[in-house]
Amino acid sequence: MKKPELLAPAGNMEKLKIAVHYGADAVYMGGRAFGLRNLADNFSISEMGTALDYCHAHGVKAYLTVNSYPHNAALPQLEKYLREVSELPFDAYIVADPGVIDLAREISPQRELHLSTQANTINWRSASFWHKQGIQRVNLARETTLEAITETVNKTAVDVEVFVHGALCISYSGRCLLSSAMSGRDANQGECSHPCRWNYHLVEEKRPGEYFPVHEDENGTFIFNSRDLCLLEHLPQIISSGAASLKIEGRMKGINYVASVLRVYRQALDEYMADPAGYNFRPEWMEELSKLSHRGYTTGFLFGEPRNVGQEYHSAYIRSHEFVGMVENINTDGTVIIEVRNRIRVDDEIEFIGPGMKSNIVRVDQLQLLETATKTVSVDSVNPNQRIIMTLPFTTAPFDLIRRQKN
Repeated sequence: MKKPELLAPAGNMEKLKIAVHYGADAVYMGGRAFGLRNLADNFSISEMGTALDYCHAHGVKAYLTVNSYPHNAALPQLEKYLREVSELPFDAYIVADPGVIDLAREISPQRELHLSTQANTINWRSASFWHKQGIQRVNLARETTLEAITETVNKTAVDVEVFVHGALCISYSGRCLLSSAMSGRDANQGECSHPCRWNYHLVEEKRPGEYFPVHEDENGTFIFNSRDLCLLEHLPQIISSGAASLKIEGRMKGINYVASVLRVYRQALDEYMADPAGYNFRPEWMEELSKLSHRGYTTGFLFGEPRNVGQEYHSAYIRSHEFVGMVENINTDGTVIIEVRNRIRVDDEIEFIGPGMKSNIVRVDQLQLLETATKTVSVDSVNPNQRIIMTLPFTTAPFDLIRRQKN
């Protein structure tokens, strides 16, 4: 049984470094155009070169998303863009549109091509067709069942990639028109405004201006929304299906999300591959994922149409912890420099998390604010964008994150 790749999102350079630190085998990133997350920070051409050097120095692959569906007017810009990135050593491009595929093959015939979930591949014949077009990997649509994943692997020579965690779209594999209709931002051009996340009221035709609430729970209504995908408990079945890559959604999510999800899936994947027969799912893994901002979890379509789940959405964001800082550096004397990302106060109980499910909790008995490289001042609280220095009773490392339980 081959160990699948763990593929993580990298919305910017900081998120990329976090993904590498927490155990990604590969990352996917976007440029400033032609991806489906144009509202993420993304990478300039020069930043891509730096990112690729960093990934490859750490033995991590890097894929470039070019998975939008461009109109005719955008084709000259697309060609210019593909020529600009052609000299960069990306391990693959993630593509969806046949025209983009054709142009990418023309400009970079040596580049490996992976088919995006946006292409809506849900059966093995489609996967086989794309393989004949020179596609080396197919990211199956999220609507694909475990049975169909296994059949596709067994009946084709193409590598199969499967989403295992992250947001789900209410439309078929992301083909949503709500954003275009309601905000003028085209989801298939990478500009989705996520109207499915908005709160809605009912208006009766003859009572304009009167808004009647539609309550699903105490947080309001999210009638177009879905729970987040989480297939952690079913990793053994997915690995046994022969999937080559397990993908985590979230290029627009924060580093706390990327780190927390990755460290859980990394641990579970490694433990299963080390001893499949003796593998046991750990409840604390789900507890860790429940600490993140999420909308409740579902297995989606893995075991068929999620009819019951579809009527039980708890779509308001749930979050038990908040991200407050990141370890920047360790001084020669063992003291730790921390970048503050959220307010920290004396007497706060904060938790340091690292790869391998490492976790250490400490109560803040004093705060030493770094005013300059050599000068500190004692304060009662610190705010975002400040830096502090701490002495800890445990070891930590750069890129370890710090969080606090919400009150």
